[in-house]
Amino acid sequence: MAAQSVVSTSAHTTSASTSADTSHPVDLGPAAALSCRECGHRVPLGPVFACQECFGPLEIAYDFSAYEPEELRRTIESGPANIWRYAPLLPVPADVATKPNLNPGWTKLVKADHLARELGVTGGLYVKDDSGNPTHSFKDRVVAQALEAARAFGFTTLSCSSTGNLAGAVGAAAARAGLRSCVFIPHDLEQGKVVMAAIYGGDLVGIEGTYDDVNRFCSELIGDPAGEGWGFVNVNLRPYYAEGSKTLAYEIAEQLGWRLPDQIVVPVASGSQLTKIDKGLRELIELGLVEDRPYRIFGAQAEGCSPVSVAFKAGHDVVRPQKPDTIAKSLAIGNPADGPYVLDIARCTGGAVEDVTDTQIVDAIRLLARTEGIFAETAGGVTVGVTRKLIDSGALDPTKTTVVLNTGDGLKTLDAVAGTGATATIRPNLDSFKASGLV
Repeated sequence: MAAQSVVSTSAHTTSASTSADTSHPVDLGPAAALSCRECGHRVPLGPVFACQECFGPLEIAYDFSAYEPEELRRTIESGPANIWRYAPLLPVPADVATKPNLNPGWTKLVKADHLARELGVTGGLYVKDDSGNPTHSFKDRVVAQALEAARAFGFTTLSCSSTGNLAGAVGAAAARAGLRSCVFIPHDLEQGKVVMAAIYGGDLVGIEGTYDDVNRFCSELIGDPAGEGWGFVNVNLRPYYAEGSKTLAYEIAEQLGWRLPDQIVVPVASGSQLTKIDKGLRELIELGLVEDRPYRIFGAQAEGCSPVSVAFKAGHDVVRPQKPDTIAKSLAIGNPADGPYVLDIARCTGGAVEDVTDTQIVDAIRLLARTEGIFAETAGGVTVGVTRKLIDSGALDPTKTTVVLNTGDGLKTLDAVAGTGATATIRPNLDSFKASGLV
């Protein structure tokens, strides 16, 4: 789950002024401006991501004043079976569904009764399974958003720093849109993710080092003439890209019958997904689409890269960077840009941030597959493992409606469960089968 931290003022100013034409107004639907999350300073829509006043992160501010709840609900329900059913709530033009795009979203919300029995959940347990997206991870949602912004701002190359899933999503989206792609990854990613990122024909560059090293390199490139015309989905397009995660919140509420879950468990890498899910839930309340009622958000990390979990347990507001060492490479961001905001949301909603070991991750992957037929990648193992740990500790209420996110397909992280294989090998006759002990 890759994301980009804020770079220097000079870098972001250069990227805004030289990488795209922003001299004309752009049509991004209800998006009204970019607003600083820290100081509230507003700037016009453009390919910038850091506030010039305080260096805080910029996010989309909307004008939803014309919407009436019942009419808006009918509009959404009559829309396409993908994220563009929520176009009235996203920074995209009204005709977005007619453009070449991978059209991700509207993935299954699986009522996980077998898993619930294993975990002792009686209030209703659901798995939001985003492995059904076009490149088999939730990253298709955020890239679809970034692609529309890239078109609006006239970028010709789509790029990113990635821990794997984002690289594949960018490559596929660019191919579909007829744009060039060039993505950057740590050199030691899982082979399945490397192949998936490369197969779409764009340029794939491995960088010796961790994801945070890749991030730093991309920060340099975006401020250099070599990056002219490049839209980095999780850098200069980050405010638009991040809004794609809101669609998870929208879908969950709609699939529950326009009702908020009591509890939701979200994997944390940069933390952007969790913060935008919270934003999406709050928007639904403010728009009158759901009943205003309390909900709790829990963050899930791998112990080998758990800077936010460590800070939460220690009662700190500052997240200290870590060097990642975990099989959950899609969550291996040691310096999470949205870490402090994750802490705020977990505390304000009465949730928590917890972590699990690599062994617990693998056990959870097997548990989810065995009980619900869902083969999760390691990030999904993290959320299921953390859910079990939260229930055991009493932090998560098993009598409440709970949604757990699976953000990717287990076929991408086969190494994590490499010991899985045939139950028995027999000769092709009944005697051999009976002798195997399977009957």
